Amino acid sequence: MRAICRGLLILCLAGVRAMGQEVYKPSPTELREAYNRAGEMRTIGNGRVFLASVEANWTADGAKSWYRNDLADGKRQFVLVDAAGGKRGPAFDHVKLAAALGKASGKTIDAERLPFDRIAIIGEQAVALETGGKKWQVALDTYECKPYDGTIAAPDSRPADRQRGRADDRRAVVPRDGDVASPDGKWIAFVKDFNLHIRPKSGGEVAKLSTAGVSGNAFGRILWSPDSRTIVAHRIEPGDRKEVYLIESSPKGGGPAKLQSHVYPRPGDKFTAWEMWLFDVESHKETKADTDRIDFGDSPAVHWRDGGKRFTFERTDRGHQRFRIIEVDVATGKTRNIVDEKANTFICGLKHFAYYMDNGREIIRASEKDGWNHLYLIDGETGRDKNCITPGEWPVLGVERVDEQKRQIWFRAGGVWAEQDPYHVHYCRVNFDGTGFVRLTAGDGTHRIRYSPDGRYFIDTYSRVDLPPVTELRKSEDGALVCGLEQADISRLLATGWKYPERFTAKGRDGKTDIYGMVIRPRNFDPKKKYPVIEYIYAGPQDSFVTKYFHPFNRDMHELAELGFIVVQCDGMGTSNRSKAFHDVCWKNLGDAGLPDRIAWIKALAARDASLDISRVGIFGTSAGGQSSTGAVLFHGEFYKAAASSCGCHDNWLDKAWWNEQWMGYPVGPHYAAQSNITNAAKLKGNLLLMVGELDHNVPPESTFRLADALIKANKNFELVVLTGSDHSDGGPYGRHKRQDFFVRSLLGVEAPGWN
Repeated sequence: MRAICRGLLILCLAGVRAMGQEVYKPSPTELREAYNRAGEMRTIGNGRVFLASVEANWTADGAKSWYRNDLADGKRQFVLVDAAGGKRGPAFDHVKLAAALGKASGKTIDAERLPFDRIAIIGEQAVALETGGKKWQVALDTYECKPYDGTIAAPDSRPADRQRGRADDRRAVVPRDGDVASPDGKWIAFVKDFNLHIRPKSGGEVAKLSTAGVSGNAFGRILWSPDSRTIVAHRIEPGDRKEVYLIESSPKGGGPAKLQSHVYPRPGDKFTAWEMWLFDVESHKETKADTDRIDFGDSPAVHWRDGGKRFTFERTDRGHQRFRIIEVDVATGKTRNIVDEKANTFICGLKHFAYYMDNGREIIRASEKDGWNHLYLIDGETGRDKNCITPGEWPVLGVERVDEQKRQIWFRAGGVWAEQDPYHVHYCRVNFDGTGFVRLTAGDGTHRIRYSPDGRYFIDTYSRVDLPPVTELRKSEDGALVCGLEQADISRLLATGWKYPERFTAKGRDGKTDIYGMVIRPRNFDPKKKYPVIEYIYAGPQDSFVTKYFHPFNRDMHELAELGFIVVQCDGMGTSNRSKAFHDVCWKNLGDAGLPDRIAWIKALAARDASLDISRVGIFGTSAGGQSSTGAVLFHGEFYKAAASSCGCHDNWLDKAWWNEQWMGYPVGPHYAAQSNITNAAKLKGNLLLMVGELDHNVPPESTFRLADALIKANKNFELVVLTGSDHSDGGPYGRHKRQDFFVRSLLGVEAPGWN
């Protein structure tokens, strides 16, 4: 029988060679050399990529800026940009300045390696610098040096009015515990014996305001109205506070193993509940707000209206299928829903944005209700949409700035250029009424911009995995190009044999939807040979994950490629930053992980490129990627032949509640078990390597151990590596080496070089 199998294998290999494709199988010497090359990849870009970014230093009037370019072999150059004139050039004559500085200091100065890091621009014809502990002013018409006693300020490229992060954070008022003073400074509110009390700040009689507080349901989270007449407080019923246990087997300093524990809510656990009450400071009247207890998240931040007569708060119901902005009348406790959005699947909390204006009379908020994440202008009194601010079949990715005076919004978006990859990040501006839409960035790539201090200009750097960074100066008003600044120099990187990752697009499972990804090949790639394929996977619904900007090293994909693999990555359905329908595939379906799209994408790539051997496909990932990579060999073992999974959340019920209830839904249903790697362990085909950190605080290690238990009971062969002393991790250097050896054995069919 063995002779027959051997003969068939020889015939198959001969057939492959006859078609011009030889199966890649390295000799021991070649494999050792490949491991050496792989070890170079993490630092391959060090000292080999230049002119990739610009850190501008602006003059006070915002008309000019300078920056320093650090070049190969320690060389450097200083560049001056005249934004008003649209010109870029040397900040000075480097040779003349070196000579003048050498004469003044009595030292030999290399013009290509000037001994200072920064300059100050003085008027039109002078610069100041500091070297050797002395400051000099250099006249650029005569290149005369004289001592300088001024300052050489640090750069500041951020406009004074620039708002970073969520714009509502600066307006919302958050409840607090402890002694909380009233805005007028007259009163202190505090909790004693489970109930709310107040006392004059200057001293005097204490008054008890609440009566319903008891042990296990005490008052807390105190909030004063702006007029100091009303207190909002919450009666709090604690949740389960269930714990996860970890064993530190090898404590630092020696001694026996240590048991660790931490609170870790899981899907279905009882959460802390917040019941809202209102208290009149003068009459001591207590009123329960006419709203259900909040049983998900924290006590809500509020936005006050009319000086303290009303307020609004935001509420997402447990299960993430309903979002509301609720108004409360402090005199009566009556409530009304200003916004009440419901979804058949989920409302993505990570895309939440709400911005309150004019005492709450207008609200800008994000919603996916039309199938794409867009911004809407809302009447804050009626809750009705005034208009969609950003209509179109593309998503808003984040708000940069809201200009209430000009009634304009500056934001990031994807898919605004139809001819480009829809995941490329671009910057735009639009008026509140939806008019005046301007795409501020245009280059084919993912963009990052930095504004001048006065906001009139911005420096735009864009790149792709196959395009080194390009940096330009543009006008903030309309995005018009002022002048080009730099194009990255990667000639030294290319001289190592480094190759650009390749972008590839193919249809997903439905035959209609485009799936975008990239391909990484070994530096010694031979198109006449046939290589196994390894997919890197992370399919968490919170984002998209294929790299969209230039980087010499993509995770450990480059390392694996050097060992003789074609390594790929794509974003399947169920991930974010596309349409709501694309995202909704993950709903109660995390076990899907977009794997049908990924398989279709890899098959399409192999149909175009004969160097891919899709009879030998592996997959690896960490955390949610650990779950998905194991799921690949359980649910799609006919395609994926080997998986390496690190710190996987192998059963969504065992993982953190906030993440899993958002995508898997609440209450916990039978679909949790149906998609669990643990309950499906008996379906394992191919080879499986599991790695887990014994001190993983993100995903409980028991998730991996329970999977191992199920595999043992199903009589399945697998490998398990416990990373002692390690938290949530892909395995670190040791784990990476184990993963590399695993794929060399499983897919190349050869033994890895011995470690010892």
